[in-house]
Amino acid sequence: MKFIVITGASDGIGAEMARQLAKRHGAQLGLVLAARNEARLAQVASQCGAFGVQTLVVPTDVSLEPDCRALIALAMARFGRIDALINNAGISAQALFGDVKADDIGWYERLMRINLWGSVWCTHAALPYLKQSRGSIVAVSSLAGLFGVPGRTAYSASKFAMTGFFEALRAELKNAGVSVTTAYPGVVATKIRHHGLNAAGQAAGSSGLKEDKAMSVEECARLILHGMDARQRDVVMSAKGKLGRWLKLLAPAWVEAMALNALKDEVKPS
Repeated sequence: MKFIVITGASDGIGAEMARQLAKRHGAQLGLVLAARNEARLAQVASQCGAFGVQTLVVPTDVSLEPDCRALIALAMARFGRIDALINNAGISAQALFGDVKADDIGWYERLMRINLWGSVWCTHAALPYLKQSRGSIVAVSSLAGLFGVPGRTAYSASKFAMTGFFEALRAELKNAGVSVTTAYPGVVATKIRHHGLNAAGQAAGSSGLKEDKAMSVEECARLILHGMDARQRDVVMSAKGKLGRWLKLLAPAWVEAMALNALKDEVKPS
């Protein structure tokens, strides 16, 4: 059997990864589903349980280190083994830096605690067990972790930090048999940007990005899981993302222009 921990599993990409894993492995899988919303986690657990999967729901706020460590402890207490940790929990933000008031800028730290530190704490707690199983670590970053996206200073900073942390960790774990896969989704058809923070640190309620060509949640989840199974280093999902990664070295101004063009006109800096 395989035992997999997924953070941010109550909806969106995390929930879809859980469902796809359940369909694939059935009774040969144990899933530990973590997020803040226990009711939504229970719904996802029920959907996965229909395929014979053993599930454990753990209400978790990854911005709190004790929650992260308790998640891993409960997973081990229930299943005694962890084969993969998928660090998917995260929050978005959309605000021009110049629009953020001094009294509000504390939410930059909050976002970093969720997007970076939640992954760091969960990974640190799970690492001894992943070494035992020679398992896999997945970090769900973003194209904003490869390119500085205007209007996403806080979000890009947190995702760049994830990229650097897991790149270094991958090298450290090379001889331990633990794979580290970093996924870089572009615009995906979820509500993450609608729930993301605005300049005042409140839920924005809408997206500042053009989403007419958004990738489906199903396709995004499939690509991440394929990358985990293949023990790939990186999963860059869009053609623009793959092209931009190399053009950033050769024509950085063009990549900046491409990033600006991804914003809706009403949120572009004047």
